[in-house]
Amino acid sequence: MTREKPPHNPDGEVRAQRRHAGGARREASERVLIRSDGFETHGWTLNVSRGGIRAIVEDPLVQGAEYQLSVGDEETAVARRAGVVWLQDETDGQIVGLKYLDVEEGSDPPKDG
Repeated sequence: MTREKPPHNPDGEVRAQRRHAGGARREASERVLIRSDGFETHGWTLNVSRGGIRAIVEDPLVQGAEYQLSVGDEETAVARRAGVVWLQDETDGQIVGLKYLDVEEGSDPPKDG
């Protein structure tokens, strides 16, 4: 995983990086199903926002790739397109940041998702 340096401030103070318009995050622990052509893996959410999720998954994903993401009960969850923004390999899986691709900056997600 690549992390950027905090923005430089001429006053000498270090400021936090600006968060994108994903909205407030809340901790969560819901089942996740991630699919693409010929691939399927399961995991758990760590936190969610209107712009995406952070999750731990069993099988590795590919940074920059698009997947169909379902959160919650498989029978009632609506699959949404999501892209892998960042990932971090762990001994027991992979922690990933997924951005919903059906949400525009500053807008609300679909009501059924």
